[in-house]
Order: sequence, then structure tokens, then C-alpha cells
Amino acid sequence: MPKFTELEIGQEVACQKYQITRDSLVRYAGASGDFNPIHYRDDIAQSVGLPGVLAHGMLTMGISIQPVADWAGDSAKIVDYGVRFTKPVVVPASGSAEIEVCAKVGALDEEANKARIDITTSFEGSTVLGKAQAWVQL
Repeated sequence: MPKFTELEIGQEVACQKYQITRDSLVRYAGASGDFNPIHYRDDIAQSVGLPGVLAHGMLTMGISIQPVADWAGDSAKIVDYGVRFTKPVVVPASGSAEIEVCAKVGALDEEANKARIDITTSFEGSTVLGKAQAWVQL
């Protein structure tokens, strides 16, 4: 478990790569109830101007907080989390889309013993979540 007194602004606390497959999308759709066809049908996705089947935004958001939860040692320590969706993650029919999630200390609140963790989630060299930040109570 991280110690607040050992943290520094700019310190990387986690960096992990994740593979998202069409199977991942099916499983997420079943769990979330989001069966929008842009998440599983190329023809529908392209008919509305998308480059292909997209990963669910909330799936990408959920994956992006995982390395922070692992670092914190307990997901209950994450007291706030927010993102802006800026670019899609296009998932190919075969193979996978790889995202990389890196997290750094962005701010420290000494009075509350909380750290703001700034998260960068990248896909094919572009950041896909903007202003992705989590506050972790330590």
C-alpha cells in the first residue's frame, strides 16, 4: 500500500497495457446492458460515420482506473474519478486493440491525505480520455 509521505508530484505510480477484443465488447455489453450495435457491427458503425466498431466508453474508463486501484491496494480508496471521452478505441474484428494506461501523481492534499492521480490512456499514439483524474484517499 502506498504511503502518502512517500509521494511526489509527477511520480509515476502505474503503467499497464491492456488488450480489448470483440469478445471483451460482448462480455461488457452483457454485463452493462449496452447493446448499441456500434459496439459489435462494423456496417452499423460505419453507416453512422465511425471508423469501425468502438469499445464502450465506460469499458475504456473502467479499464483505465484499474492500475490505480491495483496501486492503491483497495478500490475503496478511490474517492472520486472522472474523465472526458475524447477519441474512440476502434476494436478490429480479429486480434485486439491495445491501450496503455499510465498514472502519475498530479496533486497532493496534505490536509486530507489524498493524492490526485492523473491518468493517461493511449490508443495508437493518441490520448483517448481527457482530464482523466482520480482522487485516492491514503
